[in-house]
Amino acid sequence: MANLDSAVRKLRAAQAGVPRAEERAAKLIAEARAQVKAARAELAEAIRAADRDGARQVDIVAATGYSRERIRQIIRNGED
Repeated sequence: MANLDSAVRKLRAAQAGVPRAEERAAKLIAEARAQVKAARAELAEAIRAADRDGARQVDIVAATGYSRERIRQIIRNGED
């Protein structure tokens, strides 16, 4: 019976840890998404700066991996 009691306690302890782990994971995901958003905005500004400096669109495409159309959209609309 001692094994059963011990196993039940371990299961309940493990289950109690799930909500805390989910909260930590949600925080990590939110932080990562914020970093992506900031990096995307920085890249968009760098693309616009490269365009103002006379960089060829084909070179910007090669450096970023974005399509020519996406590069045009970022430059034209000031989008991130």
